[in-house]
Amino acid sequence: MRMSYAYRTIFAITLASATFAQETRMKTAKGTFQVKMLPPGPGPAPDDGFVHLSLTKQFDGPLAGNSHVEMMATGDGSQPSGGYVALERFTGTLDGRAGSFVMQHSGVMSPGRMEISVVISPGTGSGELADLEGKLEIRKEGKQHFYTLHYALPERKSLAPKRRVQSSKRRG
Repeated sequence: MRMSYAYRTIFAITLASATFAQETRMKTAKGTFQVKMLPPGPGPAPDDGFVHLSLTKQFDGPLAGNSHVEMMATGDGSQPSGGYVALERFTGTLDGRAGSFVMQHSGVMSPGRMEISVVISPGTGSGELADLEGKLEIRKEGKQHFYTLHYALPERKSLAPKRRVQSSKRRG
């Protein structure tokens, strides 16, 4: 069955409105973080052509806490080009809500170009950060790292018990 022009237009407007509503619910948190490389584990490094790195990060600002990162990269950083993937578990608070979540990184770099994607891995939020979704942008100026987190998080559920409304009628 073919949809008429009017129905297609209504469908497109409804879809655009829903997308706009979803985008307007996104919040933004901005701050800084510090990165610390961890020493390699005992034993020889795998001979697979990849560099395996472990890092810790300390976040300050609305996203406050620590994270542990496991990264695999092409090259050892001595060349200006390469790529990496990583998983990062953050534990701390986001706008005062405590919990943890995992971020998934993918990046490529070459002279004059850097493309990094960091998304919150769906279903990894815990505590008050359960159901968190979003993406993180990273910017570096000199040795200082900056983050901008665009996120959506359901409103807090009230923990107060519901009050029963008593009837004004007397039972006899």
